[in-house]
Amino acid sequence: MKIKPLSDRVVIKMVEAAETTKSGIILASSAKEKPQVAEIVAVGPGGLVDGKEVTMHVSVGDRVLISKYAGTEVKIDDVDYTILRQSDILAIVE
Repeated sequence: MKIKPLSDRVVIKMVEAAETTKSGIILASSAKEKPQVAEIVAVGPGGLVDGKEVTMHVSVGDRVLISKYAGTEVKIDDVDYTILRQSDILAIVE
C-alpha cells in the first residue's frame, strides 16, 4: 500500500535508536529514549493551508530531526510510520 500525504503533511519512518552507548554499554529496551531522527518516506504537495501559502522544504529521503511527541503514528503493512505537519520538523540532518 502506498501513502500519499495531503497538504503540508509528511510521512516519516523513525530511525532505530542505538542499542549501545559510545562506551559499549548495552541498553535495555526500557532505557532507550524515543528516537527523534527519521527518514522522510512521502511529502505532501503543500499549497494553501489555513489561508497561508505553504512551500515544502523537505523531500523524500531526507533525514530530519522532529519534536519528541509530534505527529500521529500509524501502522501500514506491519511497518510503523508517523504522519506530521512540516512545521513539526525541527531540522534536516546532513
